[in-house]
Amino acid sequence: MFKILKDMQIELETGHILKGQGIDPAKASPRVAKIAAAALDEANSLLRPAALYGTMPVLSFDGDRVAFDGGSFSGPLVARAFAGASSLTLALYTIGPALEQRMDELMGTDMLRAMALDGAGTAALSLVSRLVEARITREVEQGDCRAGMRASPGQEGWPIEQQRILFRIIPAEEIGVELTGSCLMLPRKSVSFVMGSGEGICADHVSCDLCSKRGRCRWRKEAQSS
Repeated sequence: MFKILKDMQIELETGHILKGQGIDPAKASPRVAKIAAAALDEANSLLRPAALYGTMPVLSFDGDRVAFDGGSFSGPLVARAFAGASSLTLALYTIGPALEQRMDELMGTDMLRAMALDGAGTAALSLVSRLVEARITREVEQGDCRAGMRASPGQEGWPIEQQRILFRIIPAEEIGVELTGSCLMLPRKSVSFVMGSGEGICADHVSCDLCSKRGRCRWRKEAQSS
């Protein structure tokens, strides 16, 4: 039922690392850019991207609660993100533990390189995200349906405690991810999300459209028209 992806190929560039640190590559100081460039080869060697996803039919939609084959989610974001969905795709992806372990080793001895590796991890996670989301969307559209927006437990309007529901269903251990008692994922550079699909779903929104911080967040994503 769940597809496991362990053969994804990503390659970071220095600009990715800087962006992952929240730095505009065009405005980065020579020192910061040099540190990022020096960390590039090591960062790429430590990436172990993996992902999994599976699709379940929606059984009912009642107010802000959606029930599907395996469980149910609820919350204001759930109601808005998955309205009109006939199926939900549950997904999880990670870059693996190696880069985080190296970053933690460096925190006490070389803070700037550790920060560069952290930026590399953030950037790598974004690249993996694009690959996974594009693959799911392509499969949905091949089935003559529309892919909706993605949303994750912990976003505004969806309690992070419902991460436990997702982890009871997905085989997270297959890609080396575990959930802590406080609903955080390990490795830390891991992301879970749910994407609705169906003929009647709205396909031109992103989760940022439904966030109260959308007008002042530098990480905001723009909607893409289908």
